[in-house]
Amino acid sequence: MATVKIGIIGAGSAVFSLRLVSDLCKTPGLSGSTVTLMDIDQERLEAVLTLAQKYVEEVEADLKFEKTTNLDDAIIDADFVINTAMVGGHTYLEKVRKISEKYGYYRGIDAQEFNMVSDYYTISNFNQLKYFVEIARKIEKLSPKAWYLQAANPVFEGTTLVTRTVPIKAVGFCHGHHGVLGIIEKLGLDKDRVDWQVAGVNHGIWLNRFRYEGKDAYPLLDKWIEEKSKDWKPENPFDDQLSPVAIDMYRFYGVMPIGDTVRNSTWRYHRDLETKKKWYGEPWGGADSEIGWKWYQDTLGKVTEITKKVAKFIKENPKARLSDVMDNLGKDLPEKQFVLELERILDPERKSGEQHITFIDALLNDNKDRFVINIPNKGVIPGIDDDVVVEIPATVDKNGIHPEKIDPPLPQRVVKYYLRPRIMRMEMALEAFLTGDIRILKEFLYRDPRTKSDEQVEKVLEEILSLEGNEEMRKHYLKK
Repeated sequence: MATVKIGIIGAGSAVFSLRLVSDLCKTPGLSGSTVTLMDIDQERLEAVLTLAQKYVEEVEADLKFEKTTNLDDAIIDADFVINTAMVGGHTYLEKVRKISEKYGYYRGIDAQEFNMVSDYYTISNFNQLKYFVEIARKIEKLSPKAWYLQAANPVFEGTTLVTRTVPIKAVGFCHGHHGVLGIIEKLGLDKDRVDWQVAGVNHGIWLNRFRYEGKDAYPLLDKWIEEKSKDWKPENPFDDQLSPVAIDMYRFYGVMPIGDTVRNSTWRYHRDLETKKKWYGEPWGGADSEIGWKWYQDTLGKVTEITKKVAKFIKENPKARLSDVMDNLGKDLPEKQFVLELERILDPERKSGEQHITFIDALLNDNKDRFVINIPNKGVIPGIDDDVVVEIPATVDKNGIHPEKIDPPLPQRVVKYYLRPRIMRMEMALEAFLTGDIRILKEFLYRDPRTKSDEQVEKVLEEILSLEGNEEMRKHYLKK
């Protein structure tokens, strides 16, 4: 059994934090550990702490909690630091998007080919990248043996930046590979008989191996596409794994895009709302349209309020159990979703699906397991530089991370026409951040099909750099 300190930065994200706490409680080898919850939003932090303590009390787990608004407190003496924080929150992202659209950049200047996810900003999010480096440098100074687990977007740029600039142990996590499980379920396959592998970069991974009972399972997918894809309808804006765009990308690249890769495609699928609806389905047009993202924002806001409501109920009724909360909720969709999440968390036989705690357990207690993680390539995917962080399957045990051989290799069409262009955009974002060369930010936009003039580029960047909170970004790029 290993007793550790785990710092969670951005712990006010209630559902994510509770998933981690739940997984900890279901991991006997980490009993006795301390969890430091850190967030700058004291109200949300207090709500999460209340719910976490109540959960631990109900399941009679041995976990200790600390709360703080100070970053150093989450890092000092930590063995693992999990970062899920978004500097400025969605409020900042929406300000940037509003300015961008004012100057003709539909869905924002950060919506770029192969990088369309609505909170994966790489051009205008200087403060986010700076925070990643700040956390990493504090780990190097205060807890040099600790692991840094990157969960906050942009994971690709963030993990690559940290692993290149700060000598600490770092790894990135995303749950987009769960899209494979959605395909397996839709095809009616026994998941225990499926042999699958994905590879690529974060939000750009591909199903290179798909076998069922030892045989190629792609013909089963082809049959479903031929017979049933015409009846496909999304259940929510994020339900796109078997959408028309995913199928179209599969036909072009030769293997299936997985998870958020479906959202990160070319301009063909993203020109305007009607185009998005055609490819991602009615009525939302996918998660990243103005309709789909508003649905997400509204749901997120309601979940935050529900979390506070539940925490208040627990404080006022200390003898109540979390299961009692379910009787006081369930009136609208977000509340029903919250109840379903609570049911999953309370299920003693079921873990959340997040990989962080299982990863920690594998390293410390030698509970060998398979993960899909983000680490420097180091020759795993041919044709990609060693210091580019790739998202690949790996086995983890007490001896560390052991990447799988990518077999069969990714098609050259994926490497040449998807991964390399996406990597080039990552390199531009990091060079701009590290050097302060505003010409690189402008170059992003000069190559953007929405750009009609140099004046448009100058004005949109000037207004974004003038936003409150971007003072350091402005000095960094304008040298004044």
